[in-house]
Amino acid sequence: MLRNVIYHLADDIRVTSITVEEQLGGWFVAIRNARTPQQIETTHARLAGTVRVLANWDVIPFSAAAVIRVQDLLRQRLNVGGNGLRIAAIALEAGAVVVTRNLRDFGRVPGLRCADWSV
Repeated sequence: MLRNVIYHLADDIRVTSITVEEQLGGWFVAIRNARTPQQIETTHARLAGTVRVLANWDVIPFSAAAVIRVQDLLRQRLNVGGNGLRIAAIALEAGAVVVTRNLRDFGRVPGLRCADWSV
């Protein structure tokens, strides 16, 4: 039995350019570190799969306004990592909700709306 199921239109869900950078960057590192033919094949296949998935999402870019917002958040010493602050700033500028399991860090950002869909 499903409980607490929340339905969202696909048009309502976006991904930040920071998230795209993290995903692709991770695969680029894995490809450079792959040594065996099987590792090389697997990492390239997984990179291709990630690109296919990301192609289905609207990407919110890291705007100049979000860059300025990050500078303000850094001055507040919120103890949130750099990419977390960038994602938060993008969401704040877009009036978006950050969907994350990391409510501890994102919850430190004043005014940021967060949701955990992993439950």
